[in-house]
Amino acid sequence: MTQEKEGKLSRRDFLKLVAAAGTVLTFTPFIDWGKFLPNPLGSKSERAKVILPDGTHANVKTFPINHSEAIIYPSTGDKVLDNEPFRRWQLIRLSADRGGERNDVSAFSALSMVCLHLWCLWKYWPDEKKKRGECPCHGSLYNPVTGLAIGGPAALQSPPSNLLPKLELEVDADGYLWIKPPSWSVNGNGIIGFGRYEKGINL
Repeated sequence: MTQEKEGKLSRRDFLKLVAAAGTVLTFTPFIDWGKFLPNPLGSKSERAKVILPDGTHANVKTFPINHSEAIIYPSTGDKVLDNEPFRRWQLIRLSADRGGERNDVSAFSALSMVCLHLWCLWKYWPDEKKKRGECPCHGSLYNPVTGLAIGGPAALQSPPSNLLPKLELEVDADGYLWIKPPSWSVNGNGIIGFGRYEKGINL
């Protein structure tokens, strides 16, 4: 009783703790941790359809100008895993003044929805005065073309933590949008929650 009052760990509690730790360590090698990482190790290295929330394949002929939809990539087919924030991307068809009227891949941008500041999910505002990405948590603002943080706390972060990860897209002969195989690195498509480098952007 005296030992418990002093906050010391009894021999019995210590043995319970060791047994619990041993159990966890025993099963750790059998857990597929790659499924839970921001950039899944098992993601396919082949192009993927851009699937909209209604289940249709995105097409340049029908996707509205100055509009955005949240898409899932990479999709696992598991509703729980596909619902995690690190798989959410903002597919944006740019405004007309930024080339959104063109019927090719240059009219679109696909940026990670995970804010580079504290990982809240930002959204695209098509309002005439805004036309930008904006995080509701702390007000970080993003350029919808490049993904560069242009205001708020994310803009004060040094590269690569001020430039959102971005998916490369392509359009087929029928106007359907596809995601090219990504390279998950700061010099490629980026690392979700961390960012990326890109030449030609004034950082």
